[in-house]
Amino acid sequence: MPDRPHRKPHIGGNWKMNLHHQDAAALAGALADRFDAATTDAVDVTVFPAFPYLAAVSSVLCEKGSQIAVGAQDGYAEPNGAFTGEVSMSMLKDVGVRCVLVGHSERRHVIGETDELVNAKLHAALDAGLDVILAVGEKLEQREAGKTDYINTGQLGYGLAGVTDEQMSRITIAYEPVWAIGTGKTATPDDAQKAHVVIRQAVAFMFDQAVADGVRIQYGGSMKPANARDLLDQPDIDGGLIGGASLKADDFAGIVDAAK
Repeated sequence: MPDRPHRKPHIGGNWKMNLHHQDAAALAGALADRFDAATTDAVDVTVFPAFPYLAAVSSVLCEKGSQIAVGAQDGYAEPNGAFTGEVSMSMLKDVGVRCVLVGHSERRHVIGETDELVNAKLHAALDAGLDVILAVGEKLEQREAGKTDYINTGQLGYGLAGVTDEQMSRITIAYEPVWAIGTGKTATPDDAQKAHVVIRQAVAFMFDQAVADGVRIQYGGSMKPANARDLLDQPDIDGGLIGGASLKADDFAGIVDAAK
């Protein structure tokens, strides 16, 4: 297996619409206690609580001196104004958020966000000084129709439109096969690696090989402690965007340990 260029692994815990205040704060505290400086030096770790608890989780991590970053699961593309119910990127930054997740399959396929809106949110986050995780991935029927690469590269092209080479250093890509999220199904390490290779090749086409070699690509399809090492051993898989397993400190810690 070829050696990969040095890319610091990035493990993200997407808590989705789970955990109320006390449980979110407790989980943040447990993770801060588990991950010492040596761990966060070796692996970038980001947790994505629900909107109401971003400040509380940020406060817990800050009080413990943890290097775990707080991310937001979404943000709006406009800086301010009459957008009832939305949250701007600058508001997120104001409560301690350092990274924003855009393009998650549930935002695309449940909420109905378009590729153009995903791109607008990505640029709004970058303009606000935030890092970004851009998620791409195919649904089951698209996979069965042999359109995996077509869907991934298409979403990537739209999502990264207008991004500069310099800005790419602040973007992580997450490949999330939609058919493997919350279903108990997982792509084999070889399947995941093949998708990651094509995504990296697309980045090289859009930018250049140096940018492609530097960008981190996470796997986001039901990664668990039991399969994390096999997935993370693949040369183009640079971390994971974790859903259900991120809600339990032991499970999430097991994945971070595998990334080390």
